[in-house]
Amino acid sequence: MNRYVKTALLAGAAWSALSTFAMAQDAAPQDGVSSLDDVVVSARRRDELLKDVPISVSAIGEERLEQTGASDITALQQQTPNATVQVARGSNSTLISFIRGVGQQDPLWGFEPGVGLYVDDVYVARPQGAVLDIYDVQRIEVLRGPQGSLYGRNTVGGAIKYVTNTLSHDPELSLRGAFGSYNQIDLMAVGSIPLADNFRVGGAIASYQRDGYGTNINTGAEHYNKDVLAGRVSAEWEPRDDISIRLAYDRVQDDSNPRHGSRLVAGATPAGAILSSVYDTNAGLGDVNSVESQGASATIEMELNDHWTFKSITAWREGETTTVIDFDNTPSPTLDIPGFYADNQLTQEFQFLFDYDRIQGVAGFFYLDGHAEGAFDTILGNAGIVIGTNGQVKTESWAGFADVNLDLTDRLHLGLGVRYTLDEKEGTVFRANYLGATRSPLLGGTVRAPLLVRSNYTNDNDFTQFTPRIALSYDLTDDVTTYASYSQGFKSGGFDMRGDVILTPNTVNGYDPETVDSYEIGLKGSLDRLTFAAAAFYNQYQDQQVTTQVPSGASIASFVDNVGSSTFYGFEFEGRLRILDNLSANFAVGYLNSDFEEFLRYNLTTMVFEDISDQVVLQNAPDWTGYFGFTWIGDVAGGDLAVTPSISYRGDSSMFEFPNPILDQQAYSLVDLSIVWTDPTDRFTVGVYGKNLTDEEYRVGGYNFPGALFNNSIIGYYGPPQTVTASLKVKF
Repeated sequence: MNRYVKTALLAGAAWSALSTFAMAQDAAPQDGVSSLDDVVVSARRRDELLKDVPISVSAIGEERLEQTGASDITALQQQTPNATVQVARGSNSTLISFIRGVGQQDPLWGFEPGVGLYVDDVYVARPQGAVLDIYDVQRIEVLRGPQGSLYGRNTVGGAIKYVTNTLSHDPELSLRGAFGSYNQIDLMAVGSIPLADNFRVGGAIASYQRDGYGTNINTGAEHYNKDVLAGRVSAEWEPRDDISIRLAYDRVQDDSNPRHGSRLVAGATPAGAILSSVYDTNAGLGDVNSVESQGASATIEMELNDHWTFKSITAWREGETTTVIDFDNTPSPTLDIPGFYADNQLTQEFQFLFDYDRIQGVAGFFYLDGHAEGAFDTILGNAGIVIGTNGQVKTESWAGFADVNLDLTDRLHLGLGVRYTLDEKEGTVFRANYLGATRSPLLGGTVRAPLLVRSNYTNDNDFTQFTPRIALSYDLTDDVTTYASYSQGFKSGGFDMRGDVILTPNTVNGYDPETVDSYEIGLKGSLDRLTFAAAAFYNQYQDQQVTTQVPSGASIASFVDNVGSSTFYGFEFEGRLRILDNLSANFAVGYLNSDFEEFLRYNLTTMVFEDISDQVVLQNAPDWTGYFGFTWIGDVAGGDLAVTPSISYRGDSSMFEFPNPILDQQAYSLVDLSIVWTDPTDRFTVGVYGKNLTDEEYRVGGYNFPGALFNNSIIGYYGPPQTVTASLKVKF
């Protein structure tokens, strides 16, 4: 079936592109037709029309998000080519994101992401609590490819920008309730009020409740449930016509039960049997999980004169996670992992934006002061021990940057960008074996002396990187632009918080940054009824950081190494076709081809690195991704009815660099249907959303710990099953 789905997606996209030329012969432009002329993005740190930006950007606005029933940012995976945006294994609100095969799967404290996440230009450094629910949002931008010059460190794969709504100058209030499968109850309130002509306050609060898709048959608790409370308050003030100030505070509390996963291979005891539902578990470690994330920001924008604008973005964020993951999925403590994470960050960014007749751009300075810490136990019941690990990473980062666009002629434009980054890091790691298969003293267990200290060190390192960008674009017509670009991005180096000095002595030295050099050509614009963006890219990936965990006797060896290099190339084609005045098609197709040229793995026996590039693949990098959906809008009962059937496709992908036929996910498709009606006054909106209507079972993560010591613990985590949700929104 998937072969036919893929063919249909490609044929649909090709048909969309070709048919527009035939229709253009006799179809006049229609009022209200959405095109790239209408879409404003801030991908280059300033508001620009999407068609003028020589970067691969997918921009999904509030209306489209509502039409498709997007509940959180993982919905981006279906509509964005060559993107992986998923909930992390063992979590409900930790984000795993890859773009064009570059990202971060391991969310342990101290490890850096490969895709940067920004909320209103505020950098979110940690993935915990980063599966942002969609409420009070203006648009979400997905920037594909390295963004090193403008966004800096850890945007080696790209960036995701979550842009919230600004406050209205008129009093506003909207209430929304959603009710659906598995006793889903979502409640949301968004409002604002002007206290003066130049001062407004507003806020939003949302509660998300849902029973689990499955059950912990050992404890009776819900499994894959949702219990989230999120809120945001803000104030906007213009003390003068040339000054604007925005203050914002947000908080997320996630008390959903932990996700222990589901066994893919039976264990040695009846308790380790494969269960009938992939959403059930037989875990015995417990059902207590808590994730807290909060932050505040102050954005000040001042027009210095007709050409220059100064912008300051000051932000503070912190988060705390207490969780448990039962890797063996049995009541026995065969392989249990309780853990604790905490982080905080302070960022300051100054921007100077300028706009002259033929030159526009931004220059600025960025500073980050971050601290991440945590502890976790690896409880090994069959060995009668627990491996306790804790540590912290302190980071200070400075960067200066500039990005300039030069209009060489009325149609030819040159973009130049550069950034210099200095990271200073200090890592502390303690790892020890304790007798007894219970929690270690590091996590509140019985106080006892270590049986064997495996790591106990503090080290520091500095990392510097110069990341350039150059782009040449040409306006073929007023509506169509082509471009060619080169850009570089890097992910900062660091220290392995699981590092075991006994097994891997070099872990005390940490690991180096990784870099991606990207070459891209693109074409974007509007041709009468068709709005489109196409890009082809070639990337060189150097010094890749890969986390490897392998059993070693009665222990688990973990090491993060700069394993080598790979090359990958591909293309993307996305857009919207206005077939009839009331019928449109949205489409997105991505292709990715990747190969490791070198992959050095540490041999625990010989204690040397060996090149095994012929045995590995790029993880979370399906060769094909696609999306195709129609939206019909008609007059029903005096209001507007929008019907959106859609299908998304994701090709074969590997969970880790080492292919595993048990864990890896084969190609699959998801079928959705949304029906939304808005009354003539635009006051009431009623929606019905069907997700995964064919009830496809698909894995989004897993762990691989085979062998008798771990009771053959190979477990998978799954995306949501078939669900139906009805919603009502009322505006006052």
